[in-house]
Amino acid sequence: MESSTKPEIQCEFLPLLRVYKDGHVERLLDTDFVPATSNDSLTGVLSKDITILTEPNISARLFLPRHINTNQKLPLLVYFHGGGFCISSPFTSKYHNYLNTLVAEANVIAVSVNYRKAPEHPIPTAYEDSWVALQWVVSHSNNDGPESCLNDHADFERVFLSGESAGANIAHNMAILAGHPEFGLSVPLLGVALVHPYFWGSDPIGSETVNMDSKAATDRLWPFICPSNPDNNDPRVNPVSADAPSLTGLGCKRVLICVAEKDVLKDRGWVYYQELSRCGWMGVAEIMETDGEGHGFHLYDLQNEKAKDLIQRLAAFFNRDMPPLI
Repeated sequence: MESSTKPEIQCEFLPLLRVYKDGHVERLLDTDFVPATSNDSLTGVLSKDITILTEPNISARLFLPRHINTNQKLPLLVYFHGGGFCISSPFTSKYHNYLNTLVAEANVIAVSVNYRKAPEHPIPTAYEDSWVALQWVVSHSNNDGPESCLNDHADFERVFLSGESAGANIAHNMAILAGHPEFGLSVPLLGVALVHPYFWGSDPIGSETVNMDSKAATDRLWPFICPSNPDNNDPRVNPVSADAPSLTGLGCKRVLICVAEKDVLKDRGWVYYQELSRCGWMGVAEIMETDGEGHGFHLYDLQNEKAKDLIQRLAAFFNRDMPPLI
């Protein structure tokens, strides 16, 4: 009779995943896959999967609104999904449905980036992959990139970054790189929309100590995904720490920060907004707080009135100062 032994668990980061001693990672959330579609039944949005790089494997899902005129140019949104840098993808129902809804409401083109995940690919991999993806997107600005719909319909004078949670963290760090004279981009970023951004720090602020379980889990996250520098004051996760690059160098003209009242990360979003407003950055910052809701609430019920309000605020942010349609 053959003996069977269960693999030994090395560590757990519940409810997200388990890591086994043999190196296997078992993800427990956001593991579903939704195929791209030529005509979403609810929104009419077209989506398609694209390969940005084969080695390493960096991919994305592209979203186009239902009706685009032959010569029409639309705002371009580069989106980074959440999931603590270690779970989820643009291909899960949660993010696929959200991007369909956002693209339909805002009438933008969106590229939702699939970066590699920790713990197999710890930080800085997610940032490196996201920067490669962003450079690939802007390579279409001269109308000669590999993706024809970006050549034909993306307005590279209206490029935005956005993300949820860890994805918002990535969007911030991409904007810092975009504003760096050594790195930069070949096109400017018009705006960045950070939804429930994952920012943290070693010393608690505001209401962070009210929910000790949420605080303890958040304290563990950065050391788990970034073992090379496990300090929660790492400038990439604490953008107002003493060692962080000045927010005056943020490479965009407008920033929208969205926070939620019951989110343990809320106060960090407010601190980021306050620092951005007073540091001398030459852009315009605004903030929206949703009452009575928690982290990522809109992703789970897109028909919720508060979720609709959030999506409408994002759509208005992407379309502000739009020229009139002819």
